[in-house]
Amino acid sequence: MQTAQRILRDYRRRRLIVCVALAVLVLLLTLSARYIADRDSNEQRMHAFNQRAVSSLENVLIPLDLASKDAMQLMGLSCEAAQLKMRELVARMQTVRDIGLIKDDIFYCSSIFGPRSIPVDLVQPRLPSPLPLLFLSIDHTLLKGTPILLSWHPVRNSQHDGVMQIINIELLAGFMLEPRRPWVSRAMLNIADSHYEYGKGLLPRITVDHGQVSHELASDVFPFSVTIIGPSSSQLALQNMPTQLPLALILSMLLGYITWLATANRMSFSWEINLGLALNEFEVFCQPLVSSRNLQCVGVELLLRWNNPRQGWISPEVFIPLAEQQNLIAPLTRFVLAETVRNIDIFPKSPDFNIGINIAAIHFHNGEIIEDLRHHWFPAHPIQKLTLELTERDALPEVDLRVIRDLHRMGVDLAIDDFGTGQSSLAYLETLNPNVLKIDKSFTAAIGTDAVNSTVTDIIIALAQRLDIGLVAEGVETPQQAAYLRSHGVNVLQGFLYARPMPLKEFPRWLGGSTPPPRRNGHVIPIVPLR
Repeated sequence: MQTAQRILRDYRRRRLIVCVALAVLVLLLTLSARYIADRDSNEQRMHAFNQRAVSSLENVLIPLDLASKDAMQLMGLSCEAAQLKMRELVARMQTVRDIGLIKDDIFYCSSIFGPRSIPVDLVQPRLPSPLPLLFLSIDHTLLKGTPILLSWHPVRNSQHDGVMQIINIELLAGFMLEPRRPWVSRAMLNIADSHYEYGKGLLPRITVDHGQVSHELASDVFPFSVTIIGPSSSQLALQNMPTQLPLALILSMLLGYITWLATANRMSFSWEINLGLALNEFEVFCQPLVSSRNLQCVGVELLLRWNNPRQGWISPEVFIPLAEQQNLIAPLTRFVLAETVRNIDIFPKSPDFNIGINIAAIHFHNGEIIEDLRHHWFPAHPIQKLTLELTERDALPEVDLRVIRDLHRMGVDLAIDDFGTGQSSLAYLETLNPNVLKIDKSFTAAIGTDAVNSTVTDIIIALAQRLDIGLVAEGVETPQQAAYLRSHGVNVLQGFLYARPMPLKEFPRWLGGSTPPPRRNGHVIPIVPLR
């Protein structure tokens, strides 16, 4: 059996677990989303850097092709006649350091130095060549020992004549290959088997440090590529995670708080009761009332049990008070009324047979109980007598007392349950005009003892007899208690001495004289105080 404190604690714990789990999930999802977004953004930045570097160099080399064609027109002219034109071409392109004319393998004219007469292979061993060339080399003329980018365009049908253009690669690298940290740590221009790195000059090969990755992008127009080296996009995203944590924590806490508010009803005992009603987890039991004179069954008290598959058996002493607090006692009472009417044929068809149903005071508000009786009880035209047993957990609101008069006019008896233990007072006996007082089991248990309750029992019996109110003694468990109550004029007894609470379907068999302990699915149903 579950206690109220344990059940409420379980619901609070489950609600807290849901909220914390959702907050953690939101935190992880937020950080994951930021991680993926940062990773993709890092990859895009690296790719954009590569594209910009390749595009920048292509924009430099395209005019060189045009300039080489103009320089071709100067082949055959004297260096004095061609030099001025060549200087105009250099000035127009800015990135070109020098233009040289080669005739019969002789470097005979320079835009900077003017007339020369040097075998071209002494200046650049790879020249002359019958094919156009683009390669990285070292300057041996102007700024000796500095890296250069050399473009060679041979004259058609001649492998000994051509135009040589020397490009200031260091100037280009300043805006094309300068690293963009933290995404790009190093950037290199690759042409054939030569590599130029910004700030380091020509390299024999490319090396990638541990923990870093390289990305290479080739030109679609010219025979070169650009390689960038830096941390992986995933590594950069992870390094950026601490900066994303505060916002993710705020968002997860906000969602957790919203979930806490949103689950106030759904993750509550009231939701559990509604779910139990919807899934038919409740079952109506009955406990017979017997005549103290002949031990004949003169009625039953209908009781409610709840076998909750999520919590186990829940005592009515737990869920009834909680249902009253959550304003859900009326739906439970309607369920009892509906089940009673549905099984009305199992009870003796006699106007003297009494069917008792427990009612909370709140159910009297605005005549709600009358509407429920008109909807469930009276349409069935039962022969049996209906008694509403008013529980005393809450004082009956004065505004609803007129409902009592209507119930009496409708032929419904009223009983005060557990008389003397709750909110009842002697004034209620006059106002409510009850038909029955039910002596609480605590007073019955005190019979034959020196306890104060034993004296109170005698007072209750005398009071009821003086006011001509019927009496029912609850909790009769011993023959001595039964004999005492019988001798003092209590005509109706209820307790384990005669019958334990049983499912409705067991009642006809008990009434016929066979009273095995109630069982369900092969197991004895636990005996608990019920309402």
